[in-house]
Amino acid sequence: MVFCYFSLYNCNDRVEEYCQLKTFKVTATAYNSLVYQTNSNPNITAFGDSLKPGMRYLAVSRDLLDSGLVYNTQVKIEGFDSLYIVKDKMNRRYYNRIDIYMDNDIKRAKQWGKKNVVIEYCIPPRDTITN
Repeated sequence: MVFCYFSLYNCNDRVEEYCQLKTFKVTATAYNSLVYQTNSNPNITAFGDSLKPGMRYLAVSRDLLDSGLVYNTQVKIEGFDSLYIVKDKMNRRYYNRIDIYMDNDIKRAKQWGKKNVVIEYCIPPRDTITN
């Protein structure tokens, strides 16, 4: 997967050899690791990963999980220079949505608000996926 993203962002002519590029327009919000925004254990994601300041993590709606945007997928988000990694999933009530982890910086999350953005990610060919 990492090789795919190097190809994706440095050698666009070779992307299709290594992965299927997916692009979606989604609603993007931001969240913090705080009890009132998550649950009683705000530093643990739905997949069991620990949230720590500085991590570039992402929660996705479950319909996007079904579209190949699965755990540990690297995602390019319009408006950000760095890649984010899917480490959390959202409540079932949300559709076509991502939630960007912004540490405990409530002001930054509020400034981000709610936006429509384009995301890109890569699905490796089935024959390269190992279990």
